[in-house]
Amino acid sequence: MRILMVSEDLPGEQVGGLGKHVVTLANRLLQEGHAVEILGRSDRPGADPARQIGFGGRFRPGFAIARPGWKEAQLGAFNPLKRPWLARGIARAIDAHAAGFDVVHYHGHLPMTGLYVRDGINFVQTRHDQGSECLTHLRFVDGAVCERLAPGACTACSARHATPGPGSVRTALTALAVSGYRSQAARAFARHKTVFVSHFLRRRFLRAVPDADLSRSRVIHNLVDYALLRALALAAPGPQAGEVVLAGRIDTGKGVAEFLDAAAGRLPAHARLTVVGDGPQRAALERRHAGAQVRFLGWQDHAATLVLAARAHLCVVPSVCEEACSTTVLEALALGRGCLALARGGTPELAQYVQYPGQLALAATMPALVARLARLLAAPPMRVAPPAGFGADAARLLPTLLELYAEPADLLDRHLHLEQRGHAG
Repeated sequence: MRILMVSEDLPGEQVGGLGKHVVTLANRLLQEGHAVEILGRSDRPGADPARQIGFGGRFRPGFAIARPGWKEAQLGAFNPLKRPWLARGIARAIDAHAAGFDVVHYHGHLPMTGLYVRDGINFVQTRHDQGSECLTHLRFVDGAVCERLAPGACTACSARHATPGPGSVRTALTALAVSGYRSQAARAFARHKTVFVSHFLRRRFLRAVPDADLSRSRVIHNLVDYALLRALALAAPGPQAGEVVLAGRIDTGKGVAEFLDAAAGRLPAHARLTVVGDGPQRAALERRHAGAQVRFLGWQDHAATLVLAARAHLCVVPSVCEEACSTTVLEALALGRGCLALARGGTPELAQYVQYPGQLALAATMPALVARLARLLAAPPMRVAPPAGFGADAARLLPTLLELYAEPADLLDRHLHLEQRGHAG
């Protein structure tokens, strides 16, 4: 097939989990003999963007994420016009580049983009986080998972940096933005084929938009390149007793601060924690926690991070937000390493991919996670021969995705059609 991947997260010097997934998927499709290109941003200059992100095919600069002064932070409200405007820009780029491709697969943060692509394009999108109904994509506020559903309640995030309090105007404007956003996402899902990366994520959207038509959607977990991971596991020296690796963005919701605070003074004497990643909380956490048992390496490329994980005693993914489908967890499991995480979001679904009992250790709270880490570090590292296959390997999940690509693209916007029929009657 001829496949055009699209993402506003690419290119970039430090690519996050969504962007890494797009590159992994695109490279694997290339290996399977498909013709794959990536359409991304034109406002991130680089001499060779494909090489920068580790992609083996052609990268097309197609759109810029312009910032024409939306002033949401200053206004203390979400702007109803902002996200549809950005989505239209991406859709125009898709329209301009889609000729000659059998399918366009969008991995991004604007779920309504599918409303604006022209008829005749076989459009698929993957939803990687809770950004289908949460404008911050995270559903995390005031240090906890957000359970608010009413659109007006989202003023708690939109007005966080504004003074004085949210007020009725800000609340009404934010409610209008959130209601429109969710409605547009639901219409896009009804119109085009959609992938949710976990059953959790699909359920969460239906909780916010109960009448959404998700008949054209399906759940496909994130995939990994198991051939690469198995080779790393075979080449790695034996796991180092006491070595713990925590890799991820050091930011709100990712649980790095909460984990380090809970673990302070509670790790066994032989434990050594390596924190891999960068983010706005890094400097403060490094000042507070760096020492004989904790080191911060900063951002490392994907290959270097995998090598560190492959020789670890244990990996920790301490997110306190609800991760939809953590690729970091999947990679740890594929490498044969024990992994600890909170039992939140889509993470419990990933237990189906363990190589041995107890490989994915889930905890209800951060103190319980730290206590379990200490107990597991008291035992020798688990040593297992990498099996021939892995459940989340691209080789197993790609056929399902390719079937979805090949399904007929019914471009009828059902909601609009029903509205038109109603007006006609």
